[in-house]
Formats: sequence, C-alpha cells, structure tokens
Amino acid sequence: MNPKSILLTGGTGLIGSSLTKQLLDKGYTVSHLSRSPGRDPRVKTFLWDVHKGEIAEHCIDGVDVIIHLAGAGIADGRWTEARKKEIIDSRTKSIQLIYGLLKTRKHQVKSIISASAIGYYSDRGEELMTEESTPFTDFMAKCCVEWENVVDEGKALGLQVTKFRTGVVLDKGGALAKMAAPVKLFVGAPLGSGRQWIPWIHVQDVIGMYLFAVENENFEGVYNMVAPNPVTNKELTRAIAKQLHKPLWLPNVPSFLLKLVLGEMSTIVLGSTKVSAKKIEAAGYKFIYSEVSLALKAIYG
Repeated sequence: MNPKSILLTGGTGLIGSSLTKQLLDKGYTVSHLSRSPGRDPRVKTFLWDVHKGEIAEHCIDGVDVIIHLAGAGIADGRWTEARKKEIIDSRTKSIQLIYGLLKTRKHQVKSIISASAIGYYSDRGEELMTEESTPFTDFMAKCCVEWENVVDEGKALGLQVTKFRTGVVLDKGGALAKMAAPVKLFVGAPLGSGRQWIPWIHVQDVIGMYLFAVENENFEGVYNMVAPNPVTNKELTRAIAKQLHKPLWLPNVPSFLLKLVLGEMSTIVLGSTKVSAKKIEAAGYKFIYSEVSLALKAIYG
C-alpha cells in the first residue's frame, strides 16, 4: 500500500511544523500551502494568497488527505473589528479556496482534518462540555461555529470530515511561555479568581491525535482535543511554579485589570471551560500525557 499524500495548510506553525516532521518520519508524502516558498527540500510548497483568492491549482494533485491548520493567531493583537474579521476570514476563506479547487479539478482527496478550538464552548463555568454541548454566543464561539460550518461543506463534496476542538496547547512556546514568564521572574500569580478551568493538552498528544485521524480509515466527526484531566488556572500556575522551582507569593491578578489591559480578549484567560476527552478515548486514542504535572515535567524536565 502506498503511503498517503498529505497537504497541510498552516504547515510552518507550531503544530504544523512538528506534525510535518512526524508525517515525513512515518513515510508520508507531505506538501504545504503557504504564502512564501518553503525551506524544507522534503516538502513541496504550493503558494496561495487567501486575501486575493489565489491558489496554486496543482496543490491537490495526488493528495489523499488535507489537514487544515491555517488561521491568524487569536491572541496576537487586540480584538478590533478588523482583527476579528481577519481571525475568521483566515480560517474560513482559506478552506473555501481549497473546496473551490476540489469542485473544478479531478482529484483523489478522501478526507479533511481541520483544527477548531474549545472557544466553541467559551466561558461555561463548572459545566462539563462534550462534543454535543451547544456553542456559546461570544466572539470566540462565533468564530469557531463559522469555521466548523465552512469545513463541513466538504461533506457535500463526498469528503470524510474530522474537526478537532483544540484546548490550550502546552509546549515550550505559545500560551505556556506567556504563563511561565512572570513565574520565572518571581511575579507569577493566578489570574482573576484562579478557579476558571483550563482545558490543556500536551503538544505531543495534539500531534498524536492528528496522526490517529490520518491512520484510521473511517475516522470522522468532531472531537475535543484536550487531556482527560482539566485543571484550574490556580492549579496550572502552581504546577508551573513547582516545576520551575519558583515561589508564588503575589495575590491573584484582578479580573478588572485584565479586562482593562486585554479588552474583550480577556475572555481567553478569564473564561472557564471544562471539557471532556471521553469521546476521543472511546475512539481508541491513548494519551501520552493525561496529568498536567507529567506534561510540564516533559517540557521543562
């Protein structure tokens, strides 16, 4: 059996670059859709410009699976109306460009595996969210709903569609680096009440789930991409401090201050989202890191 050919969007990002390496190591053919030429000779890069609606039409030739990770960073800038539009468009118009191509060119694409986010549920307090839970109504939820709806248009093209609602990814960079920085400087503290739930996942399990979706022929549907044991903001802050051997002596950072500094975006750090991983476990995925202390030890150890 020939190894599958995989096309990635967002292939040079934090998740995309790690996933690309693992797919190549497993013998898959990997190509990227990118705004600029690639640097890895093992990966063929096709150019696209989502804003201009331009895409290299040969990018889907010979491709079996498309993994859609492209999207402007949620926390990369204050949520102005223009920024919100960019966040949504970068996720929806990009996949629409690919679907437009699939409608007009002969191809062998069988499935689309797309990122989504736990922002779909947003701030829900103590309630445990499953894949059947209704979406919330704020900007984060609206973004995820539009994103998933556009990805679902692939079903009308005969594609198997998988969507992963990704939690807070723990890796050396990203969200964890932002949380760890004040702890390293002895000014770490829980945010707001500290009681808000954080649906975390180690980056290796993120990669593991994408590989699981690629390798299981009939895998489809929506899955929460979170570890089985969520923690509160206070518990995570303490676990980071313990791993870095730093004391926590400051009082919690007040909610009003975070709202002042971050505006509407403060929901990212103040919102409480408790999310179930039961569905992906029932599908047969075995977590590498199900406890946050072990995940942090692997990162900082």
